[in-house]
Formats: sequence, C-alpha cells, structure tokens
Amino acid sequence: MSTDQSIVFIVDDDPSMRASIESLLRSVGHSTRAFATTHEFSLGEQPDVPGCLVLDVRLPGRSGLEFQQQLARSNNRLPIVFITGHGDVPMSVTAMKAGAIEFLVKPFRDQDLLDAVHRGIEIDRAHRAEATMLAELRQRFESLTPRERQIMAPVAAGRLNKQIAAELDLSEITVKIHRAQVMRKMQANSLPDLVRIVDRLAAGTTKP
Repeated sequence: MSTDQSIVFIVDDDPSMRASIESLLRSVGHSTRAFATTHEFSLGEQPDVPGCLVLDVRLPGRSGLEFQQQLARSNNRLPIVFITGHGDVPMSVTAMKAGAIEFLVKPFRDQDLLDAVHRGIEIDRAHRAEATMLAELRQRFESLTPRERQIMAPVAAGRLNKQIAAELDLSEITVKIHRAQVMRKMQANSLPDLVRIVDRLAAGTTKP
C-alpha cells in the first residue's frame, strides 16, 4: 500500500508510547501527528487526505471510547485503531461494534499495529472515493430538469416509454426525448448503468 498523501493520528497520554508509535510509523513512510488528549486532537488541523486514528482507550478527560462516540455523532468516519494497556473483552466488543477496525492490547506486535493502520487508511481511501463519486452523481442529478427527474424513476424501474407517457399524460415522443436527456446528463451508457446510478443515489441519501 502506498503511504503517499495519507496521515496517521496518534492520541496517547504516554509520551514514550507516542514517540515509539510515531517512530514505527514513520519508519515505513507514514506521516504522523501525535496528541496527548482527544481535546488536543480536536483542536489540531486535519488534512483532507486519507487517514487513520490510533487511539488509546484510557485518557485524561474524554476517554477513547467516548471520543469514538463523539466522532460518530459528528459523522466523522476516520477509521480507529484502539490501543490499551488495560483492555477487557466487553471493552473491545463495545469498540468493535461501534466501528473500530482493531483493538490492540499493549504490548502489541509492531506488525499488528502496522497491518491495522494500513487497513484503516485503505478503508478511509475507499470511503473518500465513494463520497467523491456520490457527490458527482448528485451534481449530475441536480442538472436534470423537474420533468427529467420525474421520468428518470420509471425509466430506471424498467417501464416502457408508452407506459410512462400514459402515466404522466405525455406523448410518447416527449418521453423519448426526456429519456435520452436523462441518459446523457447522468452519463449512463445503458439502462443497467442508470439503475446502478439511481440505486447509489438512493443508498447515499439513507446513510448517516
């Protein structure tokens, strides 16, 4: 995996642990930023690049698990790798159910942390690519006229031009013209393409 244009954030109140993790990650080419508390992390600048958060569970002030909940409420999907010196099964289950990608108990193997961080960055990269594509599809949808939007749904549902014309009290040629405009503006090369686009737009509007 390329580490170009990505960053790993580290939040741990133990200075030696922060330094050790930073040294390990930088040795394989990662950019890093380290903080002692979640409050410090919140105040810091977060570059708009794929990333991952290595987060200690027990911290002064807001705990790692509480911060995970805060990030979720703010719709921040930064992948989290939890680390702790006092882990237990219920704690790890709570973290994983809330979306953490790994829960490592200190002392952990360097390779286990590297593997988790690499996976987290790839997950974030995929999330970002999906968000970019969804934004582009929404932009295409916004370019449609109200009539074209009205016609797109039954077209994607597989209804024939004459059926749509009867339902909307339009001529069949009018439906055909609008249908062609929908396909062109949505950049759909076929009906299956349009169906996939409509499904992705619908799924995007239901995600938190």
